[in-house]
Amino acid sequence: MRIFIAGIDGYLGWPLAMHLALHGHEVHGIDNMSRRSLVKEVGSHSAIPIKELHSRVAIFKRETGMEIHAGYGDLRSHDSLLYYFKSFPPDAIVHLGEMPSAPYSMIDEKRCRETHDNNVGGTLSILWAIREVCPDAHLLKLGTMGEYGVPGVSIPEGDFEMQHRGRTARMQFPRQPGSFYHCTKVHDTCNVEFCCRIWGLRATDIMQGVVYGTRISTSYQDHAELATRFDFDSIFGTVINRFCAQAVAGVPITPYGKGGQHRGFLPLKDSIQCLTLALVNPPEPGQYRVFNQMEDTYNILDLAEMVKEAGETLGLRPTIQLVENPRIEAEDHYYDVDHQKLLDLGYVPTSDMRREISEMLTDLLPWKERILKMSRSIAPVVTWSGR
Repeated sequence: MRIFIAGIDGYLGWPLAMHLALHGHEVHGIDNMSRRSLVKEVGSHSAIPIKELHSRVAIFKRETGMEIHAGYGDLRSHDSLLYYFKSFPPDAIVHLGEMPSAPYSMIDEKRCRETHDNNVGGTLSILWAIREVCPDAHLLKLGTMGEYGVPGVSIPEGDFEMQHRGRTARMQFPRQPGSFYHCTKVHDTCNVEFCCRIWGLRATDIMQGVVYGTRISTSYQDHAELATRFDFDSIFGTVINRFCAQAVAGVPITPYGKGGQHRGFLPLKDSIQCLTLALVNPPEPGQYRVFNQMEDTYNILDLAEMVKEAGETLGLRPTIQLVENPRIEAEDHYYDVDHQKLLDLGYVPTSDMRREISEMLTDLLPWKERILKMSRSIAPVVTWSGR
């Protein structure tokens, strides 16, 4: 399969590219390198040092004999995107090329608008390019479970049957985004579904839970020089990754508020497995489908306790300190999510969370000093109220 990855330099993009290439697919991709510059802008860096994209590509070829074709590119340059798709007509496009931080989108008007310009504009550019150049290609877009919010009822996968005034219809489940970033994902959902319905495009929208972890497999993908990034700051670090970095650095693990928030999670290696399953099982022309991608749901405070216990077994002395929640969100709530479709395609969870956390801590320990240098960036500095 010929697969084009937008956002190939990222936390998911790079390991996915390696995984697909190792499984015989022809992989091309672009990245505007904004994740690197934005993390630097907020005063942090990847806990695990990462090579520049061109170096990664060269090392991967040296170690495996296989090629990944990747370079700089911005989705908002529509003419450039048309050129890429004409030069490499893809069977599938994986859209990971979005600014992925709720806190960043809430910093100020400039960052909010920048998030919308990049995310919504980039998705529209891809949709028009598919229509113009490769209308039979499968668009695999990364959404987020954060689109749904916490509605207080069970969350289906995509559409559901609604009854109103004696009539029934199938509708997309209502969205309740929790940040301006999540709003961009909801806009994407509307735009992608519309293009499938009107233009006959085919798309899979992955509503992904929170991804955590450092490892992908026991193959070349875990070669030290081929590592993917690991962000731990309060802007770009996901919650378990942030907790593990805090445990290694010897600073308190800081759940927000009461820590009663429930979210869906899955390890990095399982995210790659799920994305691959979606790619090799494409939808029909005109079909817009939604997969809720997660292993299970967890309470944030319970996760902090898991990290603390795992750290203690490695000789660390983690502590937990609740801090004021910078976000405006429900902290005690009902949360039940359907996530059957990927299991039906063959998804098999590979690791329990406790073991995964222990592996993460082990992988981060060599970089303790590197984390400590930027440990101030872990404390939340962006508040949803703006005060």
